Amino acid sequence: MTWSDPDVGRTVVERDELQDRVAQLGKDITSDYADRPPLLVGVLKGAFMFMSDLARAIDLPVEFDFMAVSSYGSATRTSGVVRIIKDLDLDLTGRHVVIVEDIVDSGLTLAYLRKNLAARGPASLEVCALLLKEGLQKVDPDLRYVGFRIPPAFVVGYGLDVGERYRNLPFIAEYAGQLPERH
Repeated sequence: MTWSDPDVGRTVVERDELQDRVAQLGKDITSDYADRPPLLVGVLKGAFMFMSDLARAIDLPVEFDFMAVSSYGSATRTSGVVRIIKDLDLDLTGRHVVIVEDIVDSGLTLAYLRKNLAARGPASLEVCALLLKEGLQKVDPDLRYVGFRIPPAFVVGYGLDVGERYRNLPFIAEYAGQLPERH
């Protein structure tokens, strides 16, 4: 599929590949949590499309909650300082929780998030990441579910953005435009 924008570069993951892999991840989670439907915790904004499709692929009565965290601001590289912008509404005590992430770069934000949520007393805490950028992790991300391992390029689409644009692409592509300066 093509996109009529010169800033949208090479396709990294096609629409059909996304749909197939998300369906498989849903089956895996359904199997793993058959007797204990999990609470899916989506990390906003990037994971909203992935979480929506993933939830529909899980054949269990899952619940949802959302967090918004920032380690980027308007930059394209993590600052290393994580801020919670929107916290959960639900209590995690005794719950089986699956964090749904769009992409894992350095893994620092996810490590912070995992530590923060683990302190809230869940029965279990796992991660389902759509994308894992290879070779960038400063800490072992310990991901239970991974959609795709990709090269360390800046990507957009399927919830991922640059300057809040391109989230609506139905595939994932390298960003070929000028990246914003780090602030």
